[in-house]
Amino acid sequence: MSLRDTQSEPDDRQLPIDRVGVKALRFPIRIRDKARETQATVATAQLTVDLPHQHKGTHMSRFVEVLNSHGNVLHVDNLRDILEQLTQRLHSDCAHVEFEFPFFLEKAAPVTGARGLLDYTARFNATLENGVLDFVLTVIVPVTTLCPCSKAISIHGAHNQRGQVTLAVRFQQPIWIEDLIRLVEDSASSELYSLLKRPDEKAVTERAYENPVFVEDLVRNVAQRCEAEPNIRWYRVEAENFESIHTHNAYALIEKRG
Repeated sequence: MSLRDTQSEPDDRQLPIDRVGVKALRFPIRIRDKARETQATVATAQLTVDLPHQHKGTHMSRFVEVLNSHGNVLHVDNLRDILEQLTQRLHSDCAHVEFEFPFFLEKAAPVTGARGLLDYTARFNATLENGVLDFVLTVIVPVTTLCPCSKAISIHGAHNQRGQVTLAVRFQQPIWIEDLIRLVEDSASSELYSLLKRPDEKAVTERAYENPVFVEDLVRNVAQRCEAEPNIRWYRVEAENFESIHTHNAYALIEKRG
């Protein structure tokens, strides 16, 4: 029996669509890491293509077919293959993919060495347009910041808060997710841990107190480290502090031009 293919029918509104496809698709993947070669995680995926004005719709099932056909090991080479297959299967000039996933690192507490897993968020964004690949790696890193102003004017203590840094980069050669996370954590008052005993809490608190940073300092610190890394050719760093004595958050952004 022949079934009607309404997606392939013509459309007369003369309006091309920039991106059409599937999003919020959860998919098990394996990501390369420095410690164990790969780690298993679950990504939320978005796959889209451009749609010329003359076509009524796209074929949604083909996006899932393409993704499934590449297995569950994800790296930069896979992304180009996925994008090329999307453009071929869907007769498009441009294809986009996004994979966002939790990424885990085992960290040792600074004094006792107690070990625990801390989760971060990583994101792969890739676009293939007329054969040219653009890839952006993003990490979202929780940190601690301590207010320099509060420290300067207070007799006892200073207010601190948990912050979140979002660092997106383009690079010359593949860069480890772990290295970007470390770059961000070294720019804050202190990094975070999932497991701390009392001696560790003392050390982390004192470390933050001795290294106060405004949200402005935080993005500048990250940007300065990115500028010193020749492999990073573009970056955008955002920092948001979830203020402990205000009802608002503090925010800053630096993006490298060019």
